[in-house]
Amino acid sequence: MKLVTHNMLTSKCVKGVVNGYPLGITATDCRLVDVDFNPDFIARMIPKIDWNVLWSAVDTLGHSEGLPKDIVENYEDDQVFLRKAHRALMEIEVLEGTLTCPETGRQFPIARGIPNMLLTEAEV
Repeated sequence: MKLVTHNMLTSKCVKGVVNGYPLGITATDCRLVDVDFNPDFIARMIPKIDWNVLWSAVDTLGHSEGLPKDIVENYEDDQVFLRKAHRALMEIEVLEGTLTCPETGRQFPIARGIPNMLLTEAEV
């Protein structure tokens, strides 16, 4: 699971959960995977991303070195920043681990890079 996906997931469909965001992330297998850099795509994604959540996830996974805590001004023209954002969003991949609801503590497994967010009948 790429962190661009993590940034958009929520557990608000669980019974009793109001917000369910951001999900905690724990990895037992996390890898860096080469992905072609597309600066236009990354520049378009930045406004859609909760940067604080992204930075926190990257830090939790041990890959925050060099990633700014805040979005830089004129990021659309800053190739260095866009490459760092690309690495965080597209190249850090959690293959095995868990996502945790911040309100209930409910854990959702990540297996082979796919988060399983299926709920039981009692949770809906």
